Amino acid sequence: MLLNFEYFIARRLINGKSHKSSISTPIIKIAIIAIALGTIMMLVAIATGVGLQKKIRQKVASFGGHITISNFDNNNSQVSLKPIKKTQEFYPEFTAVSGINHVQGVATKIGIIRTETDFEGVVVKGVGKDFRWDAFREYLKEGRLPEYTKALNEEILISQYLANRLGFTVGDQVVTYFPKENSKSNTFKLRSFDIVGIYDSGFEQLDKTYLIADIRHIIRLNKWKKDEVGSFEVFIDDFDEIEQKGIEVYQNTPSELDSQTITLKNASIFEWLKLFDMNIIGIIGIIILVAGINMITALLVLILERTQTIGILKSLGTTNWSIRKIFLYNASYLILVGLFWGNLIGVGALLLQQKFGFIKLNPETYYVNTAPIYLDVGYILLLNLGTLVLCLLMLLVPSYVVAKISPVKAMRFD
Repeated sequence: MLLNFEYFIARRLINGKSHKSSISTPIIKIAIIAIALGTIMMLVAIATGVGLQKKIRQKVASFGGHITISNFDNNNSQVSLKPIKKTQEFYPEFTAVSGINHVQGVATKIGIIRTETDFEGVVVKGVGKDFRWDAFREYLKEGRLPEYTKALNEEILISQYLANRLGFTVGDQVVTYFPKENSKSNTFKLRSFDIVGIYDSGFEQLDKTYLIADIRHIIRLNKWKKDEVGSFEVFIDDFDEIEQKGIEVYQNTPSELDSQTITLKNASIFEWLKLFDMNIIGIIGIIILVAGINMITALLVLILERTQTIGILKSLGTTNWSIRKIFLYNASYLILVGLFWGNLIGVGALLLQQKFGFIKLNPETYYVNTAPIYLDVGYILLLNLGTLVLCLLMLLVPSYVVAKISPVKAMRFD
């Protein structure tokens, strides 16, 4: 900052006129409102876009892990066809690869739930005492989670979708038919399960498919050994490293086993999620451009309104850059005011959505029931700093108008 008498006199003269009686007042207000509205829209775009990405990733991972290790003979089937021995170097801890926090053994089998009036095909997912229940605690709507750490039992967890579809509630008994493997006749093995909990992940594509049961039932139905599972699900610390970790896991598993990341198994979903990044960048770019244009208009009006004052200051020997800086400081103040109100309203609205979930979404399209919100101080500060810097850079060019003002003509300007 230029700290001299000339600078303070110049600033006093330029700021001396009250904005309340100024022609530029409506334009200044519009510029501040544009910055505030732009900030709100950018915050909403990032918070909902990133929130949706993270929520869907979490839901897909909760049903199948980040990386699945299975037998090549399974041919990417949803059903476990050939078992894998649990005595693997990577189980129960995958020490050969860093960034892996959990490995669990599971098995799946197709079944048919039949009632007196209806039936539904499902994939019964067998899990054991090593299963990570964290996500399902969040999804649990009624009852409790099954207990599979002790003796074999008939407790199952069923989705809200299937419960509503077939008229089940907690405590009901579910009769499930499993087709016999390699059987020429249409014969089935029957199992009766007890519903102890109902979950709702909001991911209808998964909710209508999976029923959670004790893995020992699947092992018995398939006539496997007790130390065998259908596949292993691997969880990593950082989803952004999933491609690299997928390669490392593949390289550190036996040659007869295959591994796939959820981004490959659910390619269509994750390709759709990648589009959110482009949408967010596009929205931010357009909003900053509009806000910058509004600020340019406001700055030009301020300069033209104080043309006579600029002429007087120039005649007194004030440099163009000193005068330009004063207008840029004023513009910075207006931008900061807009950012303040935009952050106050935007973050407040996002916190309310995060708490109460007012905005609902169609789960068939977006895989969630409500618009998920992701708030992080880092991206909020970066967004505000970026907006301030970019708007000021855009204002450097119109501020150059000051240099074109002639002192003689300016003092006669009315």
